[in-house]
Amino acid sequence: MIIADRKPINEILYMIKDCKKILIVGCKGCVTVCNVGGAKEVGILASILKIARKKEGSPIEIDEKTIERQCDNEYVETIKDIVNNYDAILSMACGVGPQFLSEMYPEKRIYPALNTTSIGGALRHGVWSERCAGCGNCVVHYFDGMCPIARCSKSLLNGPCGGSSNGKCEVSKDIDCIWDKIVRKKMQEGRLDDLLVVREAKDWSTARDGGPRTSIREDIAE
Repeated sequence: MIIADRKPINEILYMIKDCKKILIVGCKGCVTVCNVGGAKEVGILASILKIARKKEGSPIEIDEKTIERQCDNEYVETIKDIVNNYDAILSMACGVGPQFLSEMYPEKRIYPALNTTSIGGALRHGVWSERCAGCGNCVVHYFDGMCPIARCSKSLLNGPCGGSSNGKCEVSKDIDCIWDKIVRKKMQEGRLDDLLVVREAKDWSTARDGGPRTSIREDIAE
């Protein structure tokens, strides 16, 4: 899933400083799962902003709406009848949300309330960790299901660097060296020779460096 964090309140307040009435739009997708953009969080942010603006002597009217997904025009369109009632829309979604909103409602000011951080999953309640860099050409099968592109600080595909020590990355002692994990698993299973296989260079043409990517399913595309 996509992992995100809420922006600092002062940053959000600055964005909407000239607004008298705004709509906060939440998303029931990934940001609800990581507890930053669902209906509950929309309500909390609305309350915080109202209180802050009241203290500033500049009250603001805020309405709340949480839609199924902000990355799908079918759902973004569900607010078309109310968008003109507001000075701006504050999107509580990943970075895709405010862009879809801006494209559908170009006459409206759209502000992001969240910072998108990574693609990953939950380690435990309240803790999420990056697991995928979205490179478009997955090679985790070479590394026993572990991705060195996303989980190595240097995205090394050819083994640990000289900076790792005692299973930790030189960047921080709080970061596990993913190559240490890969090598240990191979050793435990008697398959260390897997890492001696010479493979062709990874095809990076599917990664972000090639520009914005579009995926098309010919069998269902309209």
